[in-house]
Order: sequence, then structure tokens, then C-alpha cells
Amino acid sequence: MSKTPQIQHFFDENTHTFSYVVADPFSKHCAIIDSVLDYDAASATTSTQHADEIVQFIQQHDLNVEWILETHVHADHLTASQYLKSKLGGKIATSQKIEQVQKTFSFIYHLDFKIFNTQQPFDYLFADHETFNIGELKAYNIPTPGHTPACLSYVIGDAVFIGDTLFMPDYGTARCDFPNGSAADLFDSVQKLYELPDETRVFLCHDYLPEGRSKFQHETDIATQKNKNIHIQATTQKHDFIQMRQQRDATLDMPKLILPSIQINMNAGQFPKPEENGIAYLKLPFNYFK
Repeated sequence: MSKTPQIQHFFDENTHTFSYVVADPFSKHCAIIDSVLDYDAASATTSTQHADEIVQFIQQHDLNVEWILETHVHADHLTASQYLKSKLGGKIATSQKIEQVQKTFSFIYHLDFKIFNTQQPFDYLFADHETFNIGELKAYNIPTPGHTPACLSYVIGDAVFIGDTLFMPDYGTARCDFPNGSAADLFDSVQKLYELPDETRVFLCHDYLPEGRSKFQHETDIATQKNKNIHIQATTQKHDFIQMRQQRDATLDMPKLILPSIQINMNAGQFPKPEENGIAYLKLPFNYFK
């Protein structure tokens, strides 16, 4: 049995997001990780160009979707999970700690949190460190909170999909200033990742081009992160990292799509129900994030 999954990446340059299809070459079963639904903020309209690329790839390669995985509730793009499930099947899954995010933002958006308790929109919620299969591939999750309290990294064979925990070594680490984010937690989460074998392939959710680099990159490895990450290396002290991260976060603007994306993503990609006039509406917390 091979421990090496077949991995195909897809890139949305508008949101700098990488999505992945991770397949077992023997059974042809696969998982989709961190999908993107195209969203035009000016008109508040969605389209499926990038999701359709994934659909086409899976159909062309005769793959069977078992899982549609989210590493966290993204604040920079809308998930295409519901659309992909309607086209390909599979279970939409994330961390069981999603309930913390749903509770926090239900207050911010003035939604009824009890609905999530009685009608959880995700098909499956992973317990910390839970194991699962993708065909014959063995997989498990590592809880990696800090960017959000419900971040997961997925270890699949010789690869790990880390969401926003780390970026390319020349760009550093995720911000920690969202509600219930924590630089201290992020430091501890990275230590868990650094315990993986040095040769473990690391697949990123985002890449931004720092000065001096002209090509987007989606893959690195644990050894390179431990030795070269500009924010957190194997020898970095926790208090130094926390101070750096807090100072840096204080200078960052809010992500452009945070307000529409979180209310969709914490609902497993489901849109708001249409009102009496047949139109669905997003909510914006006016003057809340100052």
C-alpha cells in the first residue's frame, strides 16, 4: 500500500488560495481540500469557474469523492463545498471546534446560535487527532489553532495540508487577531507540525508574493520551514514569536471578504434562505470591526 497520495493543486489568484484534490491511486477515492467559490463583492454574486475546474478534473480522472475538507472557517474566500457536494458527492467536514466560531459569529451577525446545535450544517465534525481513510490512504488531523480556534491540519500519507497556519518560509505565519485567535496557540500549533518527519511535504492554503519572488508556490517541507521560516524556526522562542505576531497583526487591514465569507463558511457553504421576495441576503455588522 502506497503512502504517497496523488495531489493536484488549483489556484485562485484573486484570493491567493490553493485548493487540492488528494487521491488514493489504487482505489481512486479522493478528498477535496479548501475549495473556492468565485465571489464578486461589488455585485454580491457568485460563480463556479474555479470549482468547475475541480469538477472537470475529478470527472476526467474517474475519481470518487469521499471527503470535502475545510482546514478552518476562511475569512478571505467563500467555500464551494455545497456546490461540489451537489456535483460530486462526499461529506463536508471540519473540526468539532467549529462550534466556537459559530457561537462567536452568531453573536456578531445576530444569528440564532441554537440553530447550529440542532441543525449542524457540516456532514461530519472531526475530534482532535481523529483518524480517517481516503480509499486505502491513512489520514489523521492535527489541531492547529491560533489563526482561528477551529483550525485543523490534515496529514495524508507523506503530506500535510496546513491551512493558514504557515505560509511559504519567506512569508512567515498566519495572523492571529481574529476573534478567539491566539499567537500563543499558533506557536504551540507550529511545534506540533515541526514534530512531523523533516521530509513531510507541506501544502499551503495561500501564497503571497514577497519582494524578490515572482512565482506563486504551494509546496514546501517541514525541514525547510524549521530552518528558514522568517517568523518561526525550530529555535524561535515563544515570547519572541508572540511579540512579533502581535505587533505585525496590529498593522494589518481586515481581509476584503471577511464579512461575507465567514457567515457562509461557518454554515458549511450554505447560502442564506431566500426571503419572501425570493432574494437571499447577507448581513453586515455595521461599525462593529473598527
